[in-house]
Amino acid sequence: MTTEQQLNTPATEAKTETAQTNQEIKHETTIFAEPIFHLGQFTVTNSLINSWAAALILVIAAAAMTKRITGIPRGIQNYLEIFFEGALNLADSVTGSREKSMKFLPLVLPLFLFILLNNWLGLLPGVGSIGFVESLHGEKVFVPLFRGATADLNTTLALAIMAVILTHIAGVMTTGAWGHLNRFININALLVIPKKIFKNREYTAILVQPINFFVGLIELVGELAKMASLSFRLFGNIFAGEVLLGAMAAIFAYILPLPFIFLEIIVGIIQAMIFSTLTLVFLTIMTTAHGEGEEHQEAH
Repeated sequence: MTTEQQLNTPATEAKTETAQTNQEIKHETTIFAEPIFHLGQFTVTNSLINSWAAALILVIAAAAMTKRITGIPRGIQNYLEIFFEGALNLADSVTGSREKSMKFLPLVLPLFLFILLNNWLGLLPGVGSIGFVESLHGEKVFVPLFRGATADLNTTLALAIMAVILTHIAGVMTTGAWGHLNRFININALLVIPKKIFKNREYTAILVQPINFFVGLIELVGELAKMASLSFRLFGNIFAGEVLLGAMAAIFAYILPLPFIFLEIIVGIIQAMIFSTLTLVFLTIMTTAHGEGEEHQEAH
């Protein structure tokens, strides 16, 4: 048998085809989440599956804990009360009021737990490594079944939009629709100009009050900046951690990634804390009447 015939044997051809198939499978960490299946016109992505899993875990945990609450705390209830009291004290340092803390904590604390759980779920074995191969544009691409939800910009942007809208709803409920509107389109700043000039003899008002009006418009732009800041900060840190762990696992999969996994656990806590604390800050600001400090100074 010639050398050419030996190369063309079925076994050799099968090995060549297998090698080519393995080489053709690609897996790159993408900014967007990959679609897994469809429910009618609704696309379910791998990050959305993780979001559902986190929400389900929180619902089950809450249902299990509320069934065992007693007047005299025991067991895990002691730790939960310590955690809740610590969260209240931290909220007090931001709001400056226990009354506001009691109102806002039921909104902010679940947000913190949801983000934290999603950050940590992305670190579990199998997340990002269990999936299937599909053909895309003539190439075979590996698609993971699960992906950390906060490593998807769509998830973090949705959370940021929800948080900002929530602050505006709280602002309207606290200061009224007109008072909240004047925070951004400060019509009152223009209406008081005649009074300040002719009654109070404050002639500088003709310059100061229009500036106050335009400052309100800048605050309106700032609301868009809040959404971008909240979403990109959370997404950037978690996505960077996902890329880092993937790179470390590619170098050496057994021991090398461990310190970085512990680092990402800490980063997950910090990022969840930052997101929820900023949301609490925005809630506090929006529920404070606009110009309250100025009116207090004028009264004195």
